[in-house]
Amino acid sequence: MRIGICDDQREVQELLADKVRGLYPSEEIVLYTSGQELLDASQFPDILFLDIRMPDMDGMEAARRLRSLHARCIIIFVTAMADYVFQAFDVGAFHYLVKPFADEKFAEVLKSAVKQFADMTDRTGTRGSDKAQAPGILITTEGRHIMVDPRKIVYAEVYDRKVILHMPDSDIEYYGRMKDLEQQVGDGFFRSHRAYLVNFAYVKKYNAATIWLERGQAHMAKKQYQDFVKCYLRYNRRKGKP
Repeated sequence: MRIGICDDQREVQELLADKVRGLYPSEEIVLYTSGQELLDASQFPDILFLDIRMPDMDGMEAARRLRSLHARCIIIFVTAMADYVFQAFDVGAFHYLVKPFADEKFAEVLKSAVKQFADMTDRTGTRGSDKAQAPGILITTEGRHIMVDPRKIVYAEVYDRKVILHMPDSDIEYYGRMKDLEQQVGDGFFRSHRAYLVNFAYVKKYNAATIWLERGQAHMAKKQYQDFVKCYLRYNRRKGKP
């Protein structure tokens, strides 16, 4: 397991690293002094303690970019700025530690994150930070952190700052941005409308205004119609469909 600490202050890095070593002395600890250094790394951490206020690229932007590269990273914000907590939900943060915090609280959050990582690894048989990983998107919904297989998303829509994932037999709602989801799911999906993202695998029929799926339907923006048709035909050729 690889535990990362991203903070532009060396003393804060060492303080957090000492806390981690005290709890998990045999685990690898990687330090980053900026968001860009984190994103340029050859391997990403499985669990990341991330500061928000940093020069050049703040922690929120670093988290958004990291999500598009490595959806499974368990992100824990560590900051003195309590007013970013709702933005933390937008990037699927596991927790939000506000300084100053007690050692007991730090230990509780880290142990929960380690358990989450172990559960994810057990389900997929894949190390969380490997780039050739089984597909999965970590989201926070109703106070729970869950992994969603994008292959099981029929379509997604945005309503009142929430993303609603329509699955074959249920719906999942969470606070997030469609743009971030679009980057995570890959080219098997298409943004047919500002508020809709559809999975080509579930498309039954379509016209210039509507896409009918195996469960539900999505709007088609007129300006997106031609691109949708091209991408859908390309998708079918890849899958060997007529």
